[in-house]
Amino acid sequence: MSHARTVELEGHIIDSGTMQRCFGAVMDLGGSFDVEQFDVGKHEDEESYCRLTVSADDPETLQAIVHELHQNGAVLEDASEVTLVSAPADRVVPRDFYSTTNHPTEVLYDGEWVSVDRIEMDCALVVKPEGGRRGTPRAYAKVLNAVEEGDLIATDQSGIRVRPPERPRSGGGAFGFMQGGVSAERPSESTIREVAAELREVKRSGGSVMVVAGPAVIHSGAGDALADLVAAGFVDALSAGNGFATHDLERSLYGTSLGMNVETLEHPRKGHKHHVWTISEIIRAGGIEAAVDEGIVTEGVMYQCVERGVDVVLAGSIRDDGPLPDTITDAVEAQNAIREQAHEADVVVMLATLLHSVAVGNCLPSTTKTVCVDINPATVTQLLDRGSAQAVGMVTDIGTFVPTLAEFVLQDETDGPDAPSGDATSPGSEGDR
Repeated sequence: MSHARTVELEGHIIDSGTMQRCFGAVMDLGGSFDVEQFDVGKHEDEESYCRLTVSADDPETLQAIVHELHQNGAVLEDASEVTLVSAPADRVVPRDFYSTTNHPTEVLYDGEWVSVDRIEMDCALVVKPEGGRRGTPRAYAKVLNAVEEGDLIATDQSGIRVRPPERPRSGGGAFGFMQGGVSAERPSESTIREVAAELREVKRSGGSVMVVAGPAVIHSGAGDALADLVAAGFVDALSAGNGFATHDLERSLYGTSLGMNVETLEHPRKGHKHHVWTISEIIRAGGIEAAVDEGIVTEGVMYQCVERGVDVVLAGSIRDDGPLPDTITDAVEAQNAIREQAHEADVVVMLATLLHSVAVGNCLPSTTKTVCVDINPATVTQLLDRGSAQAVGMVTDIGTFVPTLAEFVLQDETDGPDAPSGDATSPGSEGDR
């Protein structure tokens, strides 16, 4: 006996490869499909529509297929209202709770499709019947450790639709052409120039730029260039670890990073102790801001962040020396601080750090433009595989990337972040034909 459900796909489903992914998912999972209606958008402002019936030999296989199609934006033709079950206790969700994607999501509640706020992957979906403005329903994503007893949690997939971001047919600049995976052979200078143009455009329009940085940024000699970007107002938030900040502060105090002179590559006598001495001096001063105020720290990324009032989150780990008094050592507290930064960001630039980039990436909606740069292709691939549709991945030396980016962003120092971008903005979609 065959089991079947009818689903609908709508939007730029051809250009974005949605139809191909859905057809492939049905066959890969052992099902079959029958296209009942297919309307192709023939002009640049027209979308396409497809209704298909998917079948499987048993209910479990059909459920797995429908789940996969749902992740790609398909909606059940006979969608009912979202099913809500109260959380039985703090940090406890119903067994069949709906686990969110990082794509824009809506729930059908009281006859209306309600947009889900603060969407991110691997969260519970909570609905408050009168939690919005003027007593309207509100839906939002909530991490499991924040779930409270009585929260109304969405279960299964009924009444929920996902809208994966759609790529323009024409490429769309740096954030539109990365459909072929990660490669070290792409023309890096032109890509960096497009990224720089995007940063200038975001700041010109009042948006927010977040930088996620690893210790290699300082150790490679790129710290000065990143400090220049901070000083010029092109960085609004910095997410890093104890190591990044310690290297940067050591550079200001002793001219070294991990005991090595970045300019001469020499290792001064007792240079291996510099990072511990640095931590001690910052603790003695009472923190990074106090060390800047007292004139102990006079240059570098952390110095410029204090001077510019940049929001900094330093998330600790079990391998940290010290750590610095500014480092958040509670993992959940650090996650929440990173989450607040991530949800405010319009562009995120991830520089040579797998650990912190994954942490930030897990908090980002798929619509947030993301740049991931690392010398290791596996790091870039892992970050892009997390599902961001607006991502640029570059395999290159971070010591070359950051200074080049700063050069292109600061091409006219008198412009500042409010000046128009030197490059044209990315073209829009040309439709689904």
